[in-house]
Amino acid sequence: MAEELNAVIVSIEYRLVPKVYFPEQIHDVIRATKYFLQPEVLHKYSVDPGRIGVSGDSAGGNLAAALGQQFNQDANLKNKLKVQALIYPVLQALDFNTPSYQQNVNTPILPRYVMVKYWVDYFHGNYDFVQAMVVNNHTSLDVEEAAALRAHLNWTSLLPASITKNYKPVMQTTGNTRIVQEIPQLLDARSAPLIADQKVLRHLPKTYILTCEHDVLRDDGIMYAKRLESAGVEVTLDHFEDGFHGCMIFTSWPTNFSVGIRTRNSYIKWLDQNL
Repeated sequence: MAEELNAVIVSIEYRLVPKVYFPEQIHDVIRATKYFLQPEVLHKYSVDPGRIGVSGDSAGGNLAAALGQQFNQDANLKNKLKVQALIYPVLQALDFNTPSYQQNVNTPILPRYVMVKYWVDYFHGNYDFVQAMVVNNHTSLDVEEAAALRAHLNWTSLLPASITKNYKPVMQTTGNTRIVQEIPQLLDARSAPLIADQKVLRHLPKTYILTCEHDVLRDDGIMYAKRLESAGVEVTLDHFEDGFHGCMIFTSWPTNFSVGIRTRNSYIKWLDQNL
């Protein structure tokens, strides 16, 4: 990336679970980015202040999206980012039964059960809640706190028919209200950028979102692209029918998969044209 884009690449070594839990990771990336954006630091590394983007894949895509939204709400930081590029990002923990979660429930690398456990780990929550969350008991109709937010990820309207197919929403009438009471972070837009208000999305920078067909997170990315477009943001949704979660890292022998090379090249090409 550095060579092909003639760009300075800064990788933020944010602290991980179990050393720290949400929202400390977001605080880390915001602090590091603010530091880097100081004129004297940009000058030190010969960085054009009008050519700065933020990017991340998977959990890093979550943090990149959250950082973009946080910057957008800070008058001093608005318009500091030219682009954001999100690679199969994690964007919500309210619905674990989107079509992609149902279709790829046991798909290797990131099956649904593992993804739900990762969320519980991130929030330092109770593993006893995992099974209930798998069937959306944490955002059932009797969980009032979740009611308004569910509209932001109503996939029956946000996803095209080619994606929704014959899948049915899983909306429990009654569930476990204790889950959100004990883990309110589930409903925090800093952890779930997909549920942010439309006014927060309006002035986000030009966006690239890469999604893969064989990935539980596919629909998170597609829904976010749709919501950003509705807010007036210029979005490129780059979908790979033969892609799987994490495929971009498989680009060197003996795991130099075609789809890994194609996703990487497509991503870098977009950055080259837009950064």
